[in-house]
This record gives sequence, structure tokens and C-alpha cells, in this order.
Amino acid sequence: MLTFIMISIFVSVTALVGALLYPLLSRREALRNRLSKLIPVKDDTPSLVAEPEKWQSALASVGTRLQGKSSALHLFRETVTAAGYKKEAVFAFLGAKVVLAMAFAAGYLVLLALPRGTVASGTSIIITLSLAIAGYLLPTLWLDHRASARKTAIFHALPDVLDLLTICVEAGLGLDAALVKTVENFQDKNCPLIKELDIVILEIGAGRPRPEALRGLAERTAVDDIKALVSMLVQTDKLGTSLGKTLRIYSDSLRTKRKQLAEERAAKTAVKMLFPLTFCIFPGLLVVMLAPAFFRALKLFKH
Repeated sequence: MLTFIMISIFVSVTALVGALLYPLLSRREALRNRLSKLIPVKDDTPSLVAEPEKWQSALASVGTRLQGKSSALHLFRETVTAAGYKKEAVFAFLGAKVVLAMAFAAGYLVLLALPRGTVASGTSIIITLSLAIAGYLLPTLWLDHRASARKTAIFHALPDVLDLLTICVEAGLGLDAALVKTVENFQDKNCPLIKELDIVILEIGAGRPRPEALRGLAERTAVDDIKALVSMLVQTDKLGTSLGKTLRIYSDSLRTKRKQLAEERAAKTAVKMLFPLTFCIFPGLLVVMLAPAFFRALKLFKH
């Protein structure tokens, strides 16, 4: 009973002191928040350079130790860049391949093989190796899919971007100003091509020569049409030919190419539909058409 009375007194005194100090503490906190809004906080880190996360740094450290051949590293770096990441992310990609391979194999051994006591069996070894290979190849498949989807999005957005760029150039703007207006007025702000053009504008504004910035655009996108466009823009700048007419002709050729690709895919639909028609739809139609006649014939034979 005495213990209960002491606990009650302690809780009551604590609650009373907290109730008395809460207005003072809340005022100080509100004043601190107001001052923090008025006084700008200095940030020494550049706004254009994002610091990598801890897990990204850990994967990059693993990938740095396992670089492999320079040719394979160059190929992975091109794929990583085409997928929309920086070149330095190739080490994190290599680390992810190794970590996933080890995680898949270790997960099977710890969760399934070890409780059953079949770690040293031939089946467990085959499954472990298969899971390790699958974990090693899974990031590559995912990265190839992402790079392919990004290239397709850039290819489909390129004619519209060129039309807007052509209008700006024919209105009397220079190429740099036309790029700025194109990025500002394009409808889809999440388009990967618009983001890449924004990087080109930042590089030119930072002092990088325009031909080098455009060649960097071609390297990052890894699209053949972008590479041809960059070569055309560089040659036009050197020779001094009409930029608006050149852009309009190239835009029309891209639209024709996109139309031809659509017609090609439409022509392939008949061949692609042959398999589901033969093995999925025709058997159902045969059952629906022949089942009534079969049951009628069965009744006639019974009589």
C-alpha cells in the first residue's frame, strides 16, 4: 500500500511539473523554429552532386574489388549509362550482382537445406549453384530491360522535341536558347530526353563547349538517332548551314521511321496471333460446334 502511495505521489508531481513547464518549453521551441526559418542554413555540399546512400557505397566498394576485365566493365558502364544512371554506378551494379548471388545461395542453404540436413547432397549443390547464377544474372536482366525501355521512350519523344526545337530556331533563337525553351515548354517533364537536354544546358552554362556537351548527350542516351542528330548539329555548326531546315528534314525522317516501325509491328501481329488462335481459340470453337452434334448422335445410337 505504501509503495502504491509513493508511486502515485511521484506520478502526480511529475505530471504537475510537466504541466507547468510545457508552456515555457513550447514557446522556446516555437521561437527556435521561427529563427531557423529566418536564418538561412549554410550547406557546403553542391546542390548538383547527390551524396550516395550507405548501401550504395557498400555495393560500390564490393564492385570495386571485383572489377574484372576492362572490356566487360566498359560494356556494363555503357548499359548503366543508357539506363539513366551515372558511370560511377557501374561499381554498385557489380556489387549488387555479387551480393545477390551470395544471398540467393545462402538463403537456400540456411532456410531449406540446413534444416533438412541435405547440404552435402547433389541436389542441394545443383540448386545452390543455380540460385547463385540466377542472382548474378538478375541485375543484368533488369538493367537491360530498363535501358531498353528508356531508349524506346527517348526514340518516341525525339520527333516532338525536334519539332519544338525547330520552331524555336526558326523564330530566331540560337541553339542554346532554343534548347532552354524546348526544355521549359515541353509537355512531359518526366521524359528522359528532356532530362538529358537539361543536363546539356547545365553543362553549356558551366562552360563546357557545346560539341562536347552534345557528344555527352549521345553517350548517355546510347540511341543511334541521337548520335546522328548530334553529328548533324556539330557539322551544321561548323559549316554554317541552315539549322532550322536541317532539323525539320531530320524530324520528318524520324516520323517516317517511326511510322514504318509501327507498320512493321502491325504486319507481324498475324504471325504472332497464329499460336493462340491454333492452341487456345480453335479447340474451344470445335468443342462448342461439335458437342451438340456428338450428343445427338449418341442419343440416336442408344435408341
